[in-house]
Amino acid sequence: METTDTAPTVDTAAMRALRINDTAPDFTARTTQGEKRLSDYRGRWLVLFSHPADFTPVCTSEFVALARQADAFAAIDCDLMALSVDSLYSHLAWLKDIYRRFGVKVPFPIIEDPSMAIGHAFGMVDAGSSDSATVRATFVIDPEGVVRAISWYPMNIGRSVDELLRLVTALQTSDREAASTPAGWTPGDALLEPAATTLDAAIADGDGDAPWYYRERRA
Repeated sequence: METTDTAPTVDTAAMRALRINDTAPDFTARTTQGEKRLSDYRGRWLVLFSHPADFTPVCTSEFVALARQADAFAAIDCDLMALSVDSLYSHLAWLKDIYRRFGVKVPFPIIEDPSMAIGHAFGMVDAGSSDSATVRATFVIDPEGVVRAISWYPMNIGRSVDELLRLVTALQTSDREAASTPAGWTPGDALLEPAATTLDAAIADGDGDAPWYYRERRA
């Protein structure tokens, strides 16, 4: 049965730019894998990212790279979902061409958002903007539906898939171990103990070789 264009429905209870630790606004929208609701992903991690437009060079490179690493995200219980203002039929034509030209089948859904309803709800698009051509935003959402990380790139710079994988893994490890990850952390590296917040604790934590404000812990 032929479907008609349907604008996404979005929870607009709090229409302001999202911040880390906000609950991601729920939505229902058409995608290249059927209708999806954001809350359907509860219980798993999710990387939700916007791209400026279909059939563009940087976006194509990102989708090929992400598709090739989709199994790596799945291995850490993380799903992928993309979004742009292009129509569902544009998405399908682009993905078909990527498959034909690069031999890569994109396994994650792409949302159509022609009204920019989701883009505005997530702060991906400025409230006064008439299009999303300069938007390349990424939201890492945890299994409880909470935004845990946000990144923004200009339209001419592609994101690092390896860094996205590292970021999700670092967030998961920090939650599990109740510790922080230092600069450049990768799995297997030492973690950082929480810093003392009282003088007594700082004195007690500073008796060894490591300073009280920088104590490593092996994972």
